[in-house]
Amino acid sequence: MKKTALLNIALSRTIAGLGHGDVLVIGDAGLPVPPGVEVIDLALTPGIPDFASVLRVVLSEMQVERHVLADEMFQASPPGLVAVEEQHALGLLGARERLSHEAFKALSRRARAVIRSGECKPYSNIALIAGVTF
Repeated sequence: MKKTALLNIALSRTIAGLGHGDVLVIGDAGLPVPPGVEVIDLALTPGIPDFASVLRVVLSEMQVERHVLADEMFQASPPGLVAVEEQHALGLLGARERLSHEAFKALSRRARAVIRSGECKPYSNIALIAGVTF
C-alpha cells in the first residue's frame, strides 16, 4: 500500500507518468474539459473536494516547475487563491505565469489531464507544469 496521501489510482498513475514540461490542470466543477483530454473527476458534491485540498494532495506527489493562473482568479479572489499563495510561498509551485481565462482554457487543451474538483467558486483553476527532481 502507498505511504503517501494520494490514494486515487487514476491521479496517482497520471502524476507518475508526467514528464518535464507536461501540464496538469486542477479545475473547479465548471471548468470545461477539452475534447480528447483525460478528466479525473474527483467531484462528489458541491465543495467536496475543495480546490485547496486537491492542490495540497497533488503537490505532495508532483514536482512543479511553474504554474499558470487566470487573471480572473485574482479579480474574483476565491478561497482557493489563499491555498495557491501559501503553496507558492513554500516554493512548491515554482514560477508564476498569468493569462486571461480564455487563454487558460486554451492551455488546458495541452494538458495530460484535468482534475475536476467539487469546487464551486469561479476561477478556482491552476495549471501545473511538471518539473524534474534532479
